[in-house]
Amino acid sequence: MSQAAPAPYRWVAGDLILSVHVQPGAKRTQVAGLHAGAVKIRLQARPVEGAANAALIAFLAEQFGLPRKAVQILQGESSREKRLRLRTPAPERVAAVLQSWVLQA
Repeated sequence: MSQAAPAPYRWVAGDLILSVHVQPGAKRTQVAGLHAGAVKIRLQARPVEGAANAALIAFLAEQFGLPRKAVQILQGESSREKRLRLRTPAPERVAAVLQSWVLQA
């Protein structure tokens, strides 16, 4: 019997904790489905001097309607596997974004 992959996000005290797998140097920035229990995000930016991390933060802030300072990399700053905290996003916005990502993938 196969086990379902863990959800790529969870709520902690009103904050959204999101697991992502990034693919820097892509043709364009976009969500590309799921990868090993994380949201796969292709980033146009290259992983040079923090450019990919900055692009990821900007992309997620825009998607969830948050200021960039509300998106923080908790783990994996120099890795493709990252865990991020999005401070107090609107639950309705989160539901809409996650649903649109599923439809895109």
